[in-house]
Amino acid sequence: MPAGGKADWLAGQLRQAIADGRLAVGDRLPPTRVLAAELRLSRGVVTEAYRRLAEDGHVEGRRRGGTVVVAAPHSVPAAPCAPEPPAPGAAHRAVPGALFAAEPDADVFDLLRAAPAHADFTPGRPALAAFPRAAWLRAERAVLAELSADQLGYGDPRGDLRLRRAVAGWLARNRGIRVRPEQVLIVAGTAQALTLLHPVLRGDGVDAVAVEDPGSLGSRQHLRHGGLATPPVPVDGDGVRVDALRATGARAVLLTPAHQFPTGVVTSGERRRDLLGWARDGGLILEDDYDAEHRYDRPPVPALRALTDRVCYLGSVSKLLAPALRTGWMVPPPQYLGPLTDAKRFTDLGNAVLPQLVLAHLMESGALERHLRLLRGRHRARRDAMIAALAEHLPGAVVHGAAAGLHLTVTYAADVPDTVLAAAALERGVKCQPLSWHRQRPGRPGLVLGYAATPPGVIAESVATLGTALRELAS
Repeated sequence: MPAGGKADWLAGQLRQAIADGRLAVGDRLPPTRVLAAELRLSRGVVTEAYRRLAEDGHVEGRRRGGTVVVAAPHSVPAAPCAPEPPAPGAAHRAVPGALFAAEPDADVFDLLRAAPAHADFTPGRPALAAFPRAAWLRAERAVLAELSADQLGYGDPRGDLRLRRAVAGWLARNRGIRVRPEQVLIVAGTAQALTLLHPVLRGDGVDAVAVEDPGSLGSRQHLRHGGLATPPVPVDGDGVRVDALRATGARAVLLTPAHQFPTGVVTSGERRRDLLGWARDGGLILEDDYDAEHRYDRPPVPALRALTDRVCYLGSVSKLLAPALRTGWMVPPPQYLGPLTDAKRFTDLGNAVLPQLVLAHLMESGALERHLRLLRGRHRARRDAMIAALAEHLPGAVVHGAAAGLHLTVTYAADVPDTVLAAAALERGVKCQPLSWHRQRPGRPGLVLGYAATPPGVIAESVATLGTALRELAS
């Protein structure tokens, strides 16, 4: 058996031991020299197997602490469960490729998440296997050790003061925003922030929020669900076109200026000045600071909220830690803080307090920034693997947004609708989103490919599958 085959075999055996519980999260693997001697393998084979497990996110090297299991691979329960009834309107899309046969409904992301696939290139998914479980558990124990009985009661609907202080410090250090804790509102992610804004904006006479085109389908769906129109504004190489924004007549606009979704464009200095002029004339900017911390070539540009309070700033830990935490924050303009606090109060009385305190501890201790530095290295390696695979298997395709974020957007010249290509990819076990989902106006076909949650080897194989599918469809 070749050395690479031995490393594959050993990595597979260790993954299985983690999956079935023989190796639990927190267990330390044997030193490479010891395991190599026990199995009569070279130490290089064991080191390579450990490296692959670390790349997958199953283990983590801790210097003197050795190599520790930090995540278990997903396994299917042994006992079959009764199937859930299909969501309304989902029956006609039971075939995987049928997801892309019609205009995307409100449940399209739920259906796509549930679709089986060998590789998931869904944009916006961080490296969930790298979630800092040990650091979270340490922070949780520290919080519980000092928690008073009173803190187990109902919390402040604005969010726990300790977290609001920590967020204010995080924004000052990482996004150039200087705010006081009392200006921060803790919410259940950017999605809830948009939902809370619906009645507040309508109460202020705002009936339309302009959106980038292309721009996030999910955000557009949230705004429309709240009864707000979403006139499209084209995006070019400098960001959103402010002349086109003025032409819409909309009094508010939702932007992703630090790393535009899905093109990856960073709003230029001149365009930022134009946006600030539009805001001074009475416009309101909703700044979704999407992927801002995940920049690889240079420090991220400061947030627009650092320059004017005519911005309602939205941020979250969904891309830093995990979407499952459902924790984010808003820094609204002063006149909206009271109405938004009331909206939050009457929605849920405030976020759960314990996770807020744990997150505050991670921010205060520097653990969150250490985790971000680790993620940047991992994400950069996966981005590079995807760019190399695209160059090999989709020659002629144009890659957008490589300098930052957790995804790439790829456009191609072939006369193949991107929904058809996405359907063909899903039927071959590769999950991705067509660029046309995120457009309101016509444009070049393309795919939006998230890379952060997928190991480099799987990325290369799956991009090859995309290339084969495109060639077959174009022939």
